[in-house]
Amino acid sequence: MAQINLLPWREERRQELKRDFLVTVGLVFALGVGLLLLGDRIVDGQIEYQNARNKYLADNIRVLDEQVAEIRELQKKRNQLLDRMRVIQELQGNRPIIVRVLDQLVRTVPDGVFYTNLQTKGKVITIRGVAESNNRVSSLMRRLDASDWLANPNLDAVKAAPEYGDQANTFNLTVRIQAPASENKSG
Repeated sequence: MAQINLLPWREERRQELKRDFLVTVGLVFALGVGLLLLGDRIVDGQIEYQNARNKYLADNIRVLDEQVAEIRELQKKRNQLLDRMRVIQELQGNRPIIVRVLDQLVRTVPDGVFYTNLQTKGKVITIRGVAESNNRVSSLMRRLDASDWLANPNLDAVKAAPEYGDQANTFNLTVRIQAPASENKSG
């Protein structure tokens, strides 16, 4: 019988299986490392993409914050301008009233009375003047009360003024400015 030594064949086969196993382990390791690197690249790419988006949003938020600040400043200026316009309109609206009040003051002065001082504070006019007699002061008060633009005359003081005549008096009087009813409705 021939002697067949199977040991070298088994040893070669074992070496071949071991080599195949090591190659397979190497390929799996290389594939694992490749997948790990690929996964790392993908995650890094996503992080970079998200960081770029965050930077874009931050830049736009900064721009919008500047625009909001500018809008607030413009609104503040607008409100100041509206306040100024309102004051100007009130002044323009009061112009004819002042003219009419002065006209009424002139029209209500009876003969023998003259004014030495006129002062206004709000809607109250303080009048200082000289009258030939007490009757002239009474006539002035009646005329002021009958005026459409003036109301509630109030005599504060009457003093004799002999330097202007025997019966002459100086007087202090206050009267309120009051627009007529027809003016209040339209104005």
